[in-house]
Amino acid sequence: MSNRQLWQSQNFLISPEFVASLVEKTNIGPSDTVVEIGSGKGVITRQLAKKAQRVIGVEYDHELAVSLESSLSDVANVKIVEANLLSWDLPEHPYKVFSNIPFNMTADMINKLLVSPNPPEATYLIMQDRAAERFIGKPVGPDSQASILFQPFYDMGIVTRVDRRQFKPIPNINAVLARFVKRREPLIDLSLTQQYRDFVIYGYNQWQPTILEAFRGVFSPRQLDIIAERFGIKGLKPSELEVNQWLGLFNTYLEHFPGGNKAKVMGAEKNLRLKQQGMKKQHRTRKK
Repeated sequence: MSNRQLWQSQNFLISPEFVASLVEKTNIGPSDTVVEIGSGKGVITRQLAKKAQRVIGVEYDHELAVSLESSLSDVANVKIVEANLLSWDLPEHPYKVFSNIPFNMTADMINKLLVSPNPPEATYLIMQDRAAERFIGKPVGPDSQASILFQPFYDMGIVTRVDRRQFKPIPNINAVLARFVKRREPLIDLSLTQQYRDFVIYGYNQWQPTILEAFRGVFSPRQLDIIAERFGIKGLKPSELEVNQWLGLFNTYLEHFPGGNKAKVMGAEKNLRLKQQGMKKQHRTRKK
């Protein structure tokens, strides 16, 4: 997608007073560095500058970046970076994020931020309500692969609903301000993050009707019977398990199963990405 196409796909907030009310609902304070993705016309940037010690505005569109440099020249604690966030190196020091992101880039933006080696201390994103429900899961919406992947590491929720009339142009979807705050004590040791992600992705992508059948090639029939009773998951689909059940399964897998069995699960996330890339290539070829 070109810079211009990305800009045209974005719905901008137009009221400084409304933006200020949103920023007030966050934990952004005077000692924070805040990254804003897609600074656009600078309406959000100026309000963040009033609350934070430093604001880094990452703007993809060249014309907007140049305009922002000029219009915000009087705001000493703002730095504008012309870059695509997906290829930009995130700060190595502690930082937070507040952004009104292009709705069609939500998944890519969230994965870039939350799966980073140095994720934000807190991330506040204005996004489509349905997308927020999918990434946050219970109690906001039904759990999904995405929400189960993030819940052990982030405290997530909806800060507030955003009236679509606050945007220009007015979108045809409903929006919310979503919160993703890094847990002080993750439910899983951070050194096990990739193993956990592989485990969940493996379980979700075996195309089996139940979670026990999905892991039939990893656990023995006797082990599956014990697991089913211990965690109350007999007959449940992967999407019907709550995060505590996934954590119980994962910890059992780590503690009691040999490396040979784990080899079937390792690399599940990488394999899924390769498969998805192949499908995208096939789709583009068919369209030509």
